[in-house]
Amino acid sequence: MIRLEDVRWVYEGGDTAVLDGLNLRIERGETVVLCGRSGSGKSSVLRLMNGLIPHFHAGALHGRVRVGGAPITDLAQVGRVTGSVLQHPRRQFFTDAVDTELAFALENFGVPPQIIRARVDAVIAEFGLGELTGRLRELSGGQQQRVACAGAVAHEPPLVLLDEPTSNLSASAVAELGAVLRHLREQGATLVIAEHRLHYLRDLADRIVMVGDGRVEQDWDRRDFAALTEDTLRGLGLRSLDEPECGKIAAAFAHGLSVVPSGSEEDAVATTGVELRDIRCGFRGRPILDIAEAQLPAGVITAVTGPNGVGKSTLARILAGLQRHAGEVFLDGRPLSRSRRQRESAIVMQDVQRQLFTDSVTAELRLGTMADRAEIADVLTGFDLDGLGERHPLSLSGGQQQRLAVAVAGLSGRRIVIFDEPSSGVDRRHLRRVTRAMRDVAAGGAVVVLISHDTELLTRAADQELRLRPIG
Repeated sequence: MIRLEDVRWVYEGGDTAVLDGLNLRIERGETVVLCGRSGSGKSSVLRLMNGLIPHFHAGALHGRVRVGGAPITDLAQVGRVTGSVLQHPRRQFFTDAVDTELAFALENFGVPPQIIRARVDAVIAEFGLGELTGRLRELSGGQQQRVACAGAVAHEPPLVLLDEPTSNLSASAVAELGAVLRHLREQGATLVIAEHRLHYLRDLADRIVMVGDGRVEQDWDRRDFAALTEDTLRGLGLRSLDEPECGKIAAAFAHGLSVVPSGSEEDAVATTGVELRDIRCGFRGRPILDIAEAQLPAGVITAVTGPNGVGKSTLARILAGLQRHAGEVFLDGRPLSRSRRQRESAIVMQDVQRQLFTDSVTAELRLGTMADRAEIADVLTGFDLDGLGERHPLSLSGGQQQRLAVAVAGLSGRRIVIFDEPSSGVDRRHLRRVTRAMRDVAAGGAVVVLISHDTELLTRAADQELRLRPIG
């Protein structure tokens, strides 16, 4: 199905090869997981397979690439045999509604309308998308991820490529995705999945391929991979094969329709930090968030959790002054207007490309901070970005961009710092570094808010939990 032979790839403007001596064969019907540290080349391998390299991303390609028995010279033909889910799904949407997005590829391929309608209805049912009736841009990151997965398989391609498909998904949504992947596998599809979270794939994958320095470093079958010890996985920088269990996290003082009941008035403590009162927000007349009261103390990491679509990122935008709402936000007992919140806060978004503004990593670290050259050098080393200071931020891997955005937030000196899914694209070693960065910010007296579905990160980092639930 896939033949990659002696592949070397250098992105335009880059001075080093991202892929160098890559050899990989994947047979029809196989399920293969690509793992490895952030920046190892996993996403670039997928871009080879769907033709984005070299037809969309400019650069120098050497070696032999064949997909479905044919070279990748015809991007339209490659599109017929592949379906792709990108790390950040909003980048692959062509329409503004769920049903039209699912129909997009089928319409491009000239499928008769009645077949398109039947297929779209089937995919909506298969992925549980019936309740997602709003515009795509109004959906949560996790809901967008589910739509992207459905859109990738709507035209029933024999090869499905997924890049970090669980990065924004709740535990229940991860389980649903695993069931869908198993169904596709049983139907004979070839699956290639680049992923850091491995536990849901341990019984699904036929092979696990570790990519490092642009080539295959290890190639295990399912049985041999399952036999690796936790110490071995840790040494390789890979996450655990066991489904993570979240330890007990103290409940934040909060109540309201959006809040899972916990605590009482006696649990409230007078403290410095953020207080929310009568916060309400909705879209198109549909209520999204309703918090009567909540306390987010300074010096504490407050985890905001809950299923996809309950308003976690909406709350982040409210705290950062980016979202209109009813109710009031207080900092240290004083009302904080939206404009002041914008000056007092820093945020790491789910899609960090939307907040990278300069032409080099070093310039990005200096933007809006007082960091000197020595401090920036320490940050580059601490976040494993050594040697990348002059690289354009958009030329970095997804995990490297994520670490850069976390580093910038840590240098900001703001009183409110929000991390929205900061472990997306982050391997085991860098998960520890992201945790340490958040703890350093909290130790400096900031109000730190962590929005995440990543149980490993929550267990490491969270001091208290504000758990949200659906309303309306």
